Amino acid sequence: MSEVSAPVAPLSAVLGALQDPVRLEMVRRLANADGPVRCAALYDAINKSTATHHFKILREAGVIERLTVAGNTCQRLRRAELDSALPGLLPAVVEAANLDAR
Repeated sequence: MSEVSAPVAPLSAVLGALQDPVRLEMVRRLANADGPVRCAALYDAINKSTATHHFKILREAGVIERLTVAGNTCQRLRRAELDSALPGLLPAVVEAANLDAR
């Protein structure tokens, strides 16, 4: 079950959400996954409350949504919505982030 998702924000807000390295890594991990991912698998080296803050910023920008899968809180990348609102942005950002992660 997922929450009602915010619409995808304007380009400047989405880029603002993605400019932080922690949030960019969260989106990179989600993009490389085959579906929803448990929250704890999306970050390293930060505490849970900081991660919650980053998730909130990404949700408010319309980049991700929170849902519950088998009793676990997960995040899902809103690919279709992002591609519709900002064509080509997500693949370009994820490709660059994957290159940086190597």
